[in-house]
Amino acid sequence: MLHTLQNDILKITVADHGAELKSITGVSDGAEYLHDGNPQYWKYTAPVLFPFVGKVVNNKYRAEGKEYELPQHGFARTSEFKCIREAKDEVAFCLQWSEETLKVYPYRFRLDIAYILRENRVEVMWTVRNLDDKTMYFSIGAHPALKCPIVEGENFDDCYLKFDVAEKSSRILLTIDGTLSHDKVPTLDGKELNLSYELFKGDALIFENLKSEEISICSRKSSKSITIRAMHFPYMGIWTPAKGGAPLLCIEPWLGHADYNDFTGDFSEKEGINKIPVGESFDAGYSFIIHE
Repeated sequence: MLHTLQNDILKITVADHGAELKSITGVSDGAEYLHDGNPQYWKYTAPVLFPFVGKVVNNKYRAEGKEYELPQHGFARTSEFKCIREAKDEVAFCLQWSEETLKVYPYRFRLDIAYILRENRVEVMWTVRNLDDKTMYFSIGAHPALKCPIVEGENFDDCYLKFDVAEKSSRILLTIDGTLSHDKVPTLDGKELNLSYELFKGDALIFENLKSEEISICSRKSSKSITIRAMHFPYMGIWTPAKGGAPLLCIEPWLGHADYNDFTGDFSEKEGINKIPVGESFDAGYSFIIHE
């Protein structure tokens, strides 16, 4: 089922499946700012990554004394959420542990995802609750596929990324199996990064501890842009399909990352992992800002 929110500036739709944002359109001209999920390029639009971000080595991990198996990015993006709140400017969903989730993830949890429409912004809020009798470990991240270029008739390489703070950062390289290597390559130097499909031949650009709170897709030929505002996220992924030609770019704030290719420890020992004590919760979120 789809749920729609609209104000004078934006209209959004969100699906129960994955609690996934499916569309962001401008009311004045109907311009779409989100990828349409065309499977020729990528079948998702803006999945939520939970309880993993990225891949674990051989899709297997060890937690609470047992070995489990989970595919890349976990199970939230393929799960049916329940709509728990719907108003003029907000819609919220929840996913709760089940006997099926316990077979692949050994924690009793509740994940709430809310979308709030405020003028030209879409705010996304996550709340993860530990319903278990032990400390809960997890990662969570966003994977929104933004339309790039935004304006029909333009090309991908007409676009560039604009950072609100000058960056000097190296990307963490991925291995062929999708885990992280310990190698880095200098990539960002300043406030802009020109886009090309060639830039993504080695898969996603992964950065650690960027200073910017806002990253925008802008065009050299037109004025429309879209900004991801993400505060207090230690990792950022930027991706488009390596084969090239896809009219999309993902800007992905992450609280966690894929395993390093040589990681052999317990899930609780993983770099970037988050933990919630018994009976407590964890809140995070990010925003889309549309500039028409």
